[in-house]
Formats: sequence, C-alpha cells, structure tokens
Amino acid sequence: MILNDEYEDTEEGSLGTPTDKSLKPCSESFDSSYKRNGYAYSSGKSSKLLTPFGQRTVKFVVKFNINNLPTIENGSNEDNQENFEDSIIRRVQPRKRCSLIVHESGPEPGCRFMYERIEDRFNALENRIRKHGAALVASGLYEEPVDPSIASQRSVFAVGMICCDGEGHLNENSILLQSSVEHAGGQRVRLDLHKTTQFSIFPGQVVGIEGHNPSGHCLIASKLVDYVPLSITDDVDLHPAKKQAIDHNSHSIEEPSFKSAELSVIIASGPFTTTDNLLFEPLSELLAYARRKSPQLLILLGPFIDSEHPEIKKGTINESFDELFQIEVSRKLQDYVEYMGSGARVIIVPSIRDANHDFVFPQPAFDIQLPDLKHQISCLTNPGIFEANEVKVGCCTVDILKQLSGEEMSRNPSGIPNDRMARLASHVFKQRSFYPLYPPAESVPLDFSFSPEALQFSSIPDILILPSDMKYFVKVLSFGGSEGEGQMNCVCVNPGRLTKGEGGGTFVELDYNGSPDMMNASIISI
Repeated sequence: MILNDEYEDTEEGSLGTPTDKSLKPCSESFDSSYKRNGYAYSSGKSSKLLTPFGQRTVKFVVKFNINNLPTIENGSNEDNQENFEDSIIRRVQPRKRCSLIVHESGPEPGCRFMYERIEDRFNALENRIRKHGAALVASGLYEEPVDPSIASQRSVFAVGMICCDGEGHLNENSILLQSSVEHAGGQRVRLDLHKTTQFSIFPGQVVGIEGHNPSGHCLIASKLVDYVPLSITDDVDLHPAKKQAIDHNSHSIEEPSFKSAELSVIIASGPFTTTDNLLFEPLSELLAYARRKSPQLLILLGPFIDSEHPEIKKGTINESFDELFQIEVSRKLQDYVEYMGSGARVIIVPSIRDANHDFVFPQPAFDIQLPDLKHQISCLTNPGIFEANEVKVGCCTVDILKQLSGEEMSRNPSGIPNDRMARLASHVFKQRSFYPLYPPAESVPLDFSFSPEALQFSSIPDILILPSDMKYFVKVLSFGGSEGEGQMNCVCVNPGRLTKGEGGGTFVELDYNGSPDMMNASIISI
C-alpha cells in the first residue's frame, strides 16, 4: 500500500466528514487525522491510496437480475452496462419517504446474557414441538399426535424434532425423532425413512410423521410433513411483538398512503472493508452509489467491525472497536442521510462477528447515539422484522444457509431438477424460525434465556434477507400444502458479501411493487 503525501477534498461519489453536533463525546478526542498501523489517515479527506480494491477497473456490474416491472426512463439505457460506473449509476429524482414500523421482539441493548439454564433450553425446544403439533392438528388435516415409541401395527401420526444418534452428521441409520413431553414424555425413537421417496431433514427440524412402529423400537415413516399450513398461525402462545412507529411526526403506527406495497431498497452485508486495510472503501463506494440511486431504504447488515479481520485479530489498531465504528461507519451514515435529506432511511443490523457488540444470539440492536437522525437511522435486532410501506421484511445475519448445508440430509427422486439453495432457504420458512438448527453451530452463541420468541415468526414475510458466504441469489419461493392449500410467495435474498478478501463483493438493489410478480431485482458487484 502506497500513501501519497497529498490530500484532496472529497470527490463526488465519496462522502465528507460531518460536523460534531450529534456525535458521541468519544469522537471529539480525535483530530482530523489519526494513525492506524503507522500510517496517517484522514477521516475527513479522501487520500490517494493504491489499494487492490481502489485499483479495480470494472465497477458496479450487474451479475444477475429479475425484471418484472416496466423499464423506467432515466435518460440512459443498459447498452453500456459493462462500462464505467457513471453509465450505470444514474441520478434520479428523490423518492417519497417510506413508512417504517419495527417489530421489537428481541433483547434490549444492555441486556444481561450468559445466564441460560438447562430449563430455558428445554422449554424453548418443547414449545417449538408443541406449537408445531398444535398447528398441524388445527389445520384439520392431521389427527392428534400420539407416542411414536409405543408398538403398534396401525398407522399413527406423531410430531417431533429430528435428532442425530451421535455427534456426527445425519445418515439413514442415525435418525431419531424426539416427541414432546405432553404426548410422549420426551422419548426418542429411531426413525426409518426408506419408504419415503423425497425428504430433506436436519437436526432441530420439527416434523410430522405418519407411519407405524411394529416393534416399539423403530418408527417406519410413510409420510413426512415438514411445514406448518399457511392458514394456521401460532400467535396464541407467543408474546405479542411490540410495534413501534419511529416516524418523527407520530408516536403511533403510521398508515402509509400507498395503494399497494411499494418499496425501493438497497441491501448489503458486511464485511464492509477489505482484509488488507481498515479504510472501509467499499462502504464509501456503496453509499456513493446509494446517493445517486436514491432508494427509499438502505439496509446494512453486519459485520461492520469484523472480529475475523486480520488487523482486528492482531490487535494492531490504535482505536477501540467502538471508536473505529464511530469513525468509519456512523460518520459515513450520518453524511449519507444529511446529503439525501429527510426522505432517506437506513437500517443497520448487527452480527455476532461484530467486535464492538454483544456476542450473543438473539442479539440486541446497536445503541447508536445520533439524536438528530434517530428517525432516519434505525437499529434492528438480530434477527429482526420490520415493515416498510406495508412490505414485511425479515433479516438474520447468522449464516444459517451455510450451516444448514453442512447438516442437511436429503433424498430426491431421480430425474427431477432440484434447487439446493431454494431448498435450504425454504427450511427457514417452513419451520417459521430464523434459526431452526439444533444443536447450533459451535460459532453461534445461541441463548434461550431471553427473547426466545425473537427467533420465531408467525407469518411469512414478503422479503427475507439471509446473508451467507454461499453464492448470492434472489429467489421467489412458493409455499403451500400439497392438499390444495393456497400458495404464498416470498422473495428470499442473499446479497453475498460486500467484500471478499482484498477485492469487492456484491450487493442487491430491489424494487418491490406489491408482489414478487411485480419486482425488479439486481445483484451488483461493487
């Protein structure tokens, strides 16, 4: 990395330094320039640094898109899409401010954790099995669950959680079904799936099983039900999610004046800086892109101060993690909303990889002190749910897709095409849980001692954001029972990572117009 002695003012596409009027006191101790790893960097000036990311020549290239809306005339076309960023990023008129309602069911900032008891974990798992069984019975399609460990020649219906007999991965000889205490005293029985032609299972998945147990030692399944009927919601035993309208002109829920649910959004997931430095160049360029595209909502998902970054691991930086977040993230976001005006909104979601935040899941929201901009910059729990212009959006920064891919066991009929990524994402919907895997991965500090309802959702969101190290995608998933039940569609988004090593990654730009059939979505490499 070469640092020139010359510093220049911020160019168009970069963001300047805001005033100190709404920053934390800790930021006042920094001069206009500060040192990191022996180099002097300016928080308010854009220095000419020859980094691999800064030297790239191809910028903002569309990798994948879905176009279901009429093309909007913006004074340019897509013929020169591979050219420079100016041929893709076009100045548009500011859009109308979107309404925003945050469903606050997660832990509060400053909460105490690491006090989980065995009883908390047992109750959370038991409630999942019990509610799942009650929903299946309430649909009228299935009878009351019975104890599957009792020998019986007749076909029975049981509900339980998939478990593995041992510490390895699931295989045909290691599948167990753990029933609820209510119906079977929490007993486990071996599960035989050789008669089922198609299934996809993983540890922690709650399923309904039709089959018989002639010996009392093994339940031979003839049918596996891995979804909750869409007509049934499990709100009865859930604590009602607190809804808070955060629009500055109302303390109640704001009714948006849209005839249909319409939303323009840019979605990006961290890390937001490359592994060779902590300059956060990709974040600056993303915000410059958003300044020109003027989305109604910008969703940024952690990690922001990535605990896996080489310089963070080495401990070679001279600032605290909170100070680094304040300088490189909060200031840039403040610049962005001040430039865009009152119509801009930003939502930030933490990650368990954030070095400056609580290492627990579910995870409380960031506690960012920007009183003048609190109605524009909103902090969400991880996982979290919110509604923008009546579009319900759910997001979770734990890489559940990658973890499910390592634990899943599936069987599909030969000759039938299968979309594995869609199948993995569908598990989240079918289980109505942001994290249905149990036991959790070693890297996930899952804590059932508080807000267990934060992991569950009773209805299918319009958009579900699941950032993952696996390949980016935007998919429209359909859900509905095989017994003729009506289907529901949902847009599932994996924006990929904004940075990959020393280079750039991808983000998603999405225009949602009432339904997945009326949507434009693009995956763009930065």
